Amino acid sequence: MSVNLADYEQGRPFNGDYDKVLVQLQKKLAHLLVAYIVYRRKAIILFEGPDSSGKSGIIQRLVTGWDPRHFRVWPIGVPTEEEKAHHFLWRFWTKMPGNGEVAIFDRSWYGRVLVERVDKLASDEEWQRSYDEINAFESLQCENGTRLIKIFCHISDKTQDERFKRRLMHPWKHMKIGPADFHARDERDEYKKAFLDMFAQCNMHWAPWHIIDANNKQAARIQALGLIADELEKNLPTAPPPLDPEIVLLAKEKFDIDLGE
Repeated sequence: MSVNLADYEQGRPFNGDYDKVLVQLQKKLAHLLVAYIVYRRKAIILFEGPDSSGKSGIIQRLVTGWDPRHFRVWPIGVPTEEEKAHHFLWRFWTKMPGNGEVAIFDRSWYGRVLVERVDKLASDEEWQRSYDEINAFESLQCENGTRLIKIFCHISDKTQDERFKRRLMHPWKHMKIGPADFHARDERDEYKKAFLDMFAQCNMHWAPWHIIDANNKQAARIQALGLIADELEKNLPTAPPPLDPEIVLLAKEKFDIDLGE
């Protein structure tokens, strides 16, 4: 996958009624989750991207109206000492969704070839072989019937700086910035190299990358939710499941309702 990140820095505003379209997408997504529960489907939705690229804002709007018993958001941070003692993918196996569930990752196993690469927390040999390990891991999930949706939210350096400044000036948001954010800012060029290698090495047909221009938050949210809805809907039965015959009989007995065959 050959990518020019500058192509995703236009920041064009959403051309439409944002609030109306957002509600429509959220209703569709709520219906899709019910279908996943009923038909015992499962999905993984993962988000990567630079700091302040809007990943959390998209996730917040994605899960509006979703039954909390059937989805889980996993914010991925620094591994624990126990997790470090195992293969880097070990800590993710227990977070895979079961039937009728959706797992959402705010950052993911790609940290191995991003932050661990850039900050030299993994050796060159370790992160270089991780591409094949990640592809095999994702292939196993897809072969097991999991819909895997990978979204990368991209912003320009200028947009990131503007968002950092706004956070620092906001009394309830300045705590969202720490020394690690400034460190990552200093390593922007190295991160961009890592992003491009990630796209080139891990854009498989069973788990392609979807890159979103996130310079405009509203446009990015609509694009991301629309993309997720389209992906979740693929190969999903469109008709509701038939009623359980026992329920039909009970409805007739208790309420005198004839639900037919």
